[in-house]
Amino acid sequence: MQVLVTGAAGYIGSHALRALASAGHLPIALDNLSRGHRAAVPAGVAFHQLDVRETDQLEALLREHRVDCVMHFAALTYVGESVAEPLMYYDNNTRGTLSVLRAVERAGTPRLVFSSTAATYGEPSEMPIRETTPQSPINPYGWSKLFSEQMLRDHAKRSPHFGYAVLRYFNVAGSAADVTIGEDHDPETHLIPVILQAALGKREKISVFGEDYPTPDGTCIRDYVHVEDLVDAHVRVMEALQPGDERVYNLGIGKGHSVKEIIDAVRRVVERPFKVETGPRRAGDPPSLYADASKIERELGWRAKHTDIADAILSAWRWFSSHPDGYDD
Repeated sequence: MQVLVTGAAGYIGSHALRALASAGHLPIALDNLSRGHRAAVPAGVAFHQLDVRETDQLEALLREHRVDCVMHFAALTYVGESVAEPLMYYDNNTRGTLSVLRAVERAGTPRLVFSSTAATYGEPSEMPIRETTPQSPINPYGWSKLFSEQMLRDHAKRSPHFGYAVLRYFNVAGSAADVTIGEDHDPETHLIPVILQAALGKREKISVFGEDYPTPDGTCIRDYVHVEDLVDAHVRVMEALQPGDERVYNLGIGKGHSVKEIIDAVRRVVERPFKVETGPRRAGDPPSLYADASKIERELGWRAKHTDIADAILSAWRWFSSHPDGYDD
């Protein structure tokens, strides 16, 4: 298939480009480079520097390449930033998805795989979280994605030749096995990279945002899925997706690790000292999130291969050790 990947120069999008090419598909990369890295796009992949909100240009691109599927990753993803700058998130994430849907409709593109998030569930009343768990976000980031999901559902009702899949991620970690691409955010807020940067001496300390949550050790619990497993799921879903389909899947490993457990796991893997301090809770963080990912296994045979958190930590450590300053762009 010809697959347009939005947000292709980002952490997950760049891994998706490689997974698609490895599976025999032809990926086309699109990114506005506001937070992505041109160096993360593999050589030989067609690259277009474009914002997804530029609807007319996006439509032209879909027509030019006769795109069979859009993998829509382009989004802002910081929970705390979304609380501080909510309108920026609705403009970029929700309006961005609206623009993509308009371009897809005009060009007649038959499939779309959407990058959603466990943040749409808010503070769920059940654990593990199923796809049918009620969605009630507690931060603008989660709402920006939930509004996008609703637009997809509404559009599909009147477009019988359009099929879509919503993939709700839990926490993504790790890097490519060959260490040529990895995680490079500015600022970096994801827990594992932050700890690894502290272990490398790139930051003075790490802060634990709250130790008074209603969890066994008082710190937040999250489900960590390896990035290579995650993008493998995207390819699997895309290949099964047919016009007229409406699919929704959780992507996780089905168990959670607390912040303190992640800190201890990093210490075991890297065997380097780093300073840890306790700070206040971060706005918009629910205490516990982990997935029931049995639906995608039942329907498509996918399940995560990397279920030991040490695998994700070790691959990330190799990336950060060999690229301490990130990409050279």
